[in-house]
This record gives sequence, structure tokens and C-alpha cells, in this order.
Amino acid sequence: MPTNRFVESSFWNFDTLFQPQQHPARDAHDTFFLKDPATSTRFPMDYLERVKKVHSIGGYGSTGYGYNWKIEEAQKLLLRTHTTAVSSSMLYKLAQEKSFKPVKYFSIDRVFRNETVDATHLAEFHQVEGVIADKGLTLGDLIGFMNTFFEKMGVKDIRFKPAFNPYTEPSMEIFSYHPGLGQWVEIGNSGMFRPEMLEPMGLDPDVRVIAWGLSLERPTMIKYGISNIRELLGHKVNLEMIENNPICRLDKRTGKEEKKVTEEAKHHPHEGVIH
Repeated sequence: MPTNRFVESSFWNFDTLFQPQQHPARDAHDTFFLKDPATSTRFPMDYLERVKKVHSIGGYGSTGYGYNWKIEEAQKLLLRTHTTAVSSSMLYKLAQEKSFKPVKYFSIDRVFRNETVDATHLAEFHQVEGVIADKGLTLGDLIGFMNTFFEKMGVKDIRFKPAFNPYTEPSMEIFSYHPGLGQWVEIGNSGMFRPEMLEPMGLDPDVRVIAWGLSLERPTMIKYGISNIRELLGHKVNLEMIENNPICRLDKRTGKEEKKVTEEAKHHPHEGVIH
């Protein structure tokens, strides 16, 4: 997924996810809001009206939240609190296609939370996000995928706990045991996106979407026995660790793109080409 926008509007970060405007996560104590520019007005207005309606009076089998939805709240700019804002945008684009096709989306990038920094929390960290959209998906598919996903990461001892998210139902928190801390640590959140989120986009009612998000740092702590998350990201990071560990770059290019990059490198040998 294209995750190069650190700044999002409250509309994409919260409203499209069926998260009410009075939700505590939208408070300044939890979210970094921008001062300049403070707002955005670039929205697909027909979609915005459907989002407003499902929040205010319901629809798609839901009674909604029954409150006065305000566009002024949706216009506020912020540092994204999760890359699920990107997932929402991608699913909206998918819904605009002439015919539905199953998709899998994946990303790893930074997110920002106005949280107190401690051994397991950072104000800036990396979120791994995954989304699968298809017909006939179930919670069992999500659980099976999560078990395989974490096992391949080297995290085998995991548990699922029922949870609540405004945008998923059912929802599950994912925990793994950290021997160093001597406790079960939450490493991710998951669930099935609600109809109140998907159908205003224009997706068919029989389309199911399973999704998960997790901190990249917490599973890394468990895998390598690190007890303080600040040793992985921030000014307390051991520079020797950075020097001694290899960099893994994921870069998929077609042959035509590879040739173009090579030609650019020949003509500009002292400039880095970033994709």
C-alpha cells in the first residue's frame, strides 16, 4: 500500500472507519493534530455524505450512533495514528472499480500516538498492516492466517482475546508471551471490517474484509529478548547494533523499471534514486 502520507485528515483516519467523532482516541491527549495547515477540504463529497449518514442515522442494517456529525471535525489534519487510514482509502478505490476482484494489501510504515513513552510504548513507531478482501471470508480464516503470519516471524506462542474496535466486528487483540518481561504483551489487533465501513464505500454486501495491524517493534522485542522498546527506536538505540545489523530492502520492479533506474544512475552517479 502507498503509505507515504504521514499527514491524514480525520475523515480518512477516523470517520471512514466508523469511529464516532466523540471517541476518546480523537482527543488531543491521544493524537497529534496539526496547527498549520490545520484542515483539509479535499474529500469525495458523495462518499462523505454517506459516511455522515451512517454515523448520524445509520444504514446498511445499522442504527448508527445517533449524533450530529460535523464536517469541521472530519476536516482536521493530524499525524496518522494508524495505517488503517491507508487501508480505508485503498478499499474505497477498490469499490470504484467496475467489478470486484479479491485483493491483498500490505504495508510497513510509521504511525504516531500522543502516548507516554515507557518500556513498551513509543510516540512514534512502525505499524505492520494487512488487509484481505474476498467473498466468503470468516473469522476462522483470520485466525488461521494470523497463526501462520506470526509463526513465520518466529513468534509461535500467541493468544487471541475478544476486543472492541469501532470498525471491526468481531475483533481480536493478539498477545504473545515475553519471557524477559514475564508477561503477555499485546502485539497486534485484528478483526473483520464492519458493513458500516465497507458499504458506504460502494462494496457489495457479500464482500468480507479481514484485517490486522501490529507494532513492528513489539514482536522484535520478543524475538530478540529486548525488554525496553526504546532500545529499538529513538535516541537510546545502540549505534553498534545499527552498524552490525544488515538492511533488508524490499523492492519489486519490472524489467522496464529496472532499466530506467540503471540509466538514471549512469547519468546521475552521485544522486540516490528512491522509489
